[in-house]
Amino acid sequence: MSEMESDTRDFLKRIIQTVSMGMLFMLLHMTFGLYLNWGFFEGSPSVGNIIYYIVFVASLAGLIYYYYKIWKGKL
Repeated sequence: MSEMESDTRDFLKRIIQTVSMGMLFMLLHMTFGLYLNWGFFEGSPSVGNIIYYIVFVASLAGLIYYYYKIWKGKL
């Protein structure tokens, strides 16, 4: 296998990892936020809302860090 094929394979692998992790992130937060109504406030925020948003922000930061590591070539 030539160097060109190896670079292309690594690039496509990064793209697939980026898209799949993004879709997993959106699927999980869509399920818990929209379908289980943890993303919506009914009057005042409940404990479930607060926990959901803390987990959302933490997982978003983790996803961005994961993307950074992938595209810098450290993973």
